[in-house]
Amino acid sequence: MALSDLTRNAVDVLPAGGLEKKLALGRPLRVKLGIDVTSPDIHIGRAIPLQRMRAFQDEGHTGVLIVGDYTTRIGDPSGRSAERPILSDEEIDRSAKTYLDQAMVILDPERTEVRYNGEWLAKLSYADVVRLARTITVARILERDDFSNRMKAQEPISISELLYPLMQAYDSVAIEADVELGGTDQLYNLLAGREVMPHYGLDPQVVLTTPLLVAWDGAKMSSSVGNNIPLVAPPEEMFGRTMRISDDQLEEWYRLVAERPVPDGDPLEAKLELARFIVARSHGEKAAQAGEEHFTRVVRRGEAPAEVPEIPLPDGDPVHLPALIADQLGVGSTSEARRLIQQGAVKVNGEPAPGLDVAREALAGALLQVGKRRFARLTA
Repeated sequence: MALSDLTRNAVDVLPAGGLEKKLALGRPLRVKLGIDVTSPDIHIGRAIPLQRMRAFQDEGHTGVLIVGDYTTRIGDPSGRSAERPILSDEEIDRSAKTYLDQAMVILDPERTEVRYNGEWLAKLSYADVVRLARTITVARILERDDFSNRMKAQEPISISELLYPLMQAYDSVAIEADVELGGTDQLYNLLAGREVMPHYGLDPQVVLTTPLLVAWDGAKMSSSVGNNIPLVAPPEEMFGRTMRISDDQLEEWYRLVAERPVPDGDPLEAKLELARFIVARSHGEKAAQAGEEHFTRVVRRGEAPAEVPEIPLPDGDPVHLPALIADQLGVGSTSEARRLIQQGAVKVNGEPAPGLDVAREALAGALLQVGKRRFARLTA
């Protein structure tokens, strides 16, 4: 494999010539990627650095996947205009348990070393933290755009946020990283690792960053925003979300996600092929076919899916439809459900819902549709 395959789509490879020197050592490199468990899923945008790790693994190197169970308790300030809310220990542990199966959609399990940074960070004494803090100046930390912008706006910055890049840097010390991967929003944190490692007698790591994937809404793909495609989402959902990207985004998505050029011909067919690839990578070819069939039937033809979940009607007559939709069909709130009904986006047996409160008799056994993709059979 050529060097260009290892660095495919890389934005930064620092320092210049550093990766070549690491490869010339003639031993398997330790290639680090840290993931904080701020949400329960890894989406395909966050998987782009994982794809680079897999390229290194295919060349015989070791991928060291660090699950940030400890640093999540601090909260990464990268790109934030305010301090992240701290998740509960239960939320963090729950998310951490789901990450490994998701990451293995991309990685080679045989060449993956999984570590939790609580292994070493939880053991640091106060003296250890002070020693770590002496490796970088406050002025250097405040060079970060997110910190400097908040300083100018006279917005608060907690000491814990200033410590975050040092904690991530110490991960590189603990696992003796040769290379660290991350998105471009992580560049400062990755470079902090290079500064800290020599203070512990280690050769600084090489830093490799990859682009952030822009979703169909024109914003960075994000689990918190909801414009994401989780690696382990249901095939129908993955397929449908992929089909939402614009024709203008095809080149970027093929380059970053599929790592190949857009096929010649009809953009719609290219989009379908990309959706098949994304689903098949996570769930296999049969699931990709099922996802496409669902998309064709439900979205393109406007028909009900082959299998529709059954939902029992709540007690009472009439039935308050907004509450039913919010409780059972994943709509965010009753006010949002009310708006959808008023816009004609809610149908009962193919006809616009007759109102907000509907006779129980009219709903028993009916097919309820919300938008293009949500269907349920109502049972008395």
